[in-house]
Amino acid sequence: MLTYLVRRLAILILSLLIAAVVLFVLLRLLPGDPANALLSVGADAAQIEKAREQVGSNLPLWQQFLRFAGSLARFDLGTSFVSGKPVIEEIAARLTVTVPLALMGFLLSILIAVPLGILSAVKADRWYGGLISTVSQFGIAIPVFWVGILLVTIFAVTFRLFPSGGFPRRGWQNEGQVLYALALPVLTIGLVMGASLLRYVRSATQDVLGSDYLRTARALGASFPEALIRHGIRNGAVPIVSILGIELSTTLLGAVVIERVFALPGLGSMLLLAIEQRDYPNVQGVLFISTLLVLLIGFAADLTQRLIDPRLRERAVGGSA
Repeated sequence: MLTYLVRRLAILILSLLIAAVVLFVLLRLLPGDPANALLSVGADAAQIEKAREQVGSNLPLWQQFLRFAGSLARFDLGTSFVSGKPVIEEIAARLTVTVPLALMGFLLSILIAVPLGILSAVKADRWYGGLISTVSQFGIAIPVFWVGILLVTIFAVTFRLFPSGGFPRRGWQNEGQVLYALALPVLTIGLVMGASLLRYVRSATQDVLGSDYLRTARALGASFPEALIRHGIRNGAVPIVSILGIELSTTLLGAVVIERVFALPGLGSMLLLAIEQRDYPNVQGVLFISTLLVLLIGFAADLTQRLIDPRLRERAVGGSA
């Protein structure tokens, strides 16, 4: 297992390096000079050259990349062209919105999908089992921004139970206000992600219901709930864990839509604003941190699968041998 962990960490670091190279190249292929973000209309040649020296765009590409790689090695993402603040500080502040939003929505989706998915599989021959499956298909087809707008219309505009958007200026100093502000965004993510996840839980449960080990457990005298809990859930959880990792990564990357609908100052909003302002360090920093989070989530999901299923650990040991 230790050999496997070392190999996976090496793959993670290599993937991060490749992502950094791709990110650097793609941003340099964009039209225009990054120094333009520092210049006002009518800047003369001296001002343009000074701005280019400041951002390093006057250097050859290989020197720019070495500077970029050296900064990443120190976990220095540069300084924003617009605000003049370190990019890492701005990202850290935005993550206090995006990460809780994604995690709470993720947990809510699990609370929705797991019991309903198991119920729809176990009771597939009943009308409510089919109804749950049908409703989940509608949930998958509906765009997330439309669900957000619908919830705002019902709970914020019509009944005035929750705010339609925004985030407390004092942030997490008042946790009650933050949770109140995030209620509708979290519900939006939970419903949309839960509908998608429910389908996989239902499919995994159906595979478990038709398995030999479940029938053997029943033949040995275990009741159906006992056999399903003791033997079925653990085996059914293995494929679901990888789906959970993908769903969580998608939520983090797709937070820009929810943050736009509910006017939340998260990582996605920061990326959109940086693109509009041509703030290259912020764009570069947000994309790099997003890539890092996705790789870490994939690593955690892969590790969790092997902790749940000993067969995967044995396969990993056999493959390394």
